[in-house]
Amino acid sequence: MNAKKDIRKFSLEEMITEFEQLQEPKFRARQVYEWLWKKSARSFDEMTSLSKELRIKMQERFLLQAVQEHIVQKSKDGTVKLGMSLHDKRLIEGVMIPDDDRNTACVSSQVGCSLSCSFCATGFLKRDRNLDWGEIYDQVILLNKYALEYTNKPLTNIVYMGMGEPLLNYDNVMKSIRIITSPEGLNMAQKRITVSTSGIAKGITRLTDEGMKFNLALSLHAATDEKRDKIMEINHSNNLETVMNALTYFHQKTGNKVTFEYILFDKFNDTMEDADNLVKLYNKVPSFINLIEYNNVEGVTLKKAKSEKRNEFVAYLRNRGVNVAVRRSRGKDIDAACGQLANKNETAA
Repeated sequence: MNAKKDIRKFSLEEMITEFEQLQEPKFRARQVYEWLWKKSARSFDEMTSLSKELRIKMQERFLLQAVQEHIVQKSKDGTVKLGMSLHDKRLIEGVMIPDDDRNTACVSSQVGCSLSCSFCATGFLKRDRNLDWGEIYDQVILLNKYALEYTNKPLTNIVYMGMGEPLLNYDNVMKSIRIITSPEGLNMAQKRITVSTSGIAKGITRLTDEGMKFNLALSLHAATDEKRDKIMEINHSNNLETVMNALTYFHQKTGNKVTFEYILFDKFNDTMEDADNLVKLYNKVPSFINLIEYNNVEGVTLKKAKSEKRNEFVAYLRNRGVNVAVRRSRGKDIDAACGQLANKNETAA
């Protein structure tokens, strides 16, 4: 007997071919495609406009491996962390962050991460595997459910800032963005999506050449190669000059500003010299800077910068015309804040 095929791996054209083999008309394939990506059906039984006979036929031929909720945690500040179980029992995490005028989903792109940034809890996990585009899409659907339940408003923004490096799972990340922004999918504007990378220059160039116009953020965290080498292994193969050239190319082609994410660490990157080096990078490409409040991670020697140092740092940047914002930690009490996503268990029971 032939192994079942994952129905969510098909393009619309491939699905039409599959349904022709089932001796079903093209419009049935289009109906199913709409159920999957526009109506977010998580089982064949939910596709109620199809006959029961066809649904049984589909169950016999195809898999529909929707991501399942595993554990839900709600922070006192309203942030929701959702642990999710994949079809192979592996676990990932995503976060819903409510704000006055927006609800943001922070989604993962990999099970674990291979980059081993010294300050990030996910970096202590091995990269187990890439997520497929349906698994990324499912995170958005599940987190949207909690946005609606707790705030009575849908998601407005998506950030690829969860577990993993998005540009090391390039094809699936881009496919997920295409279906999320497609009229045949969730029809969200690309300007509502931000992809955060640790600095995969070839990936930045590739997405630029493919015409992607979502927002791009660089996890910078140090403004010189000497310091960045110490905390981010990726900088050895993608140094700042290489990455800055790719970001400049991205801006020239898309017109979008770049976001620099910069965590302030106590006595590491919080001096006025560090601020001056950051200004120099800022002036190389139209951008703005998010200064991120660090959330101390067990086993990491780097610690959160003192508030007075942060204030001096911000004042120095603003006095030099830098567009900078301080991003306060959200969801710290449930380990949902930036850099804290790391499942305590590798697989679901």
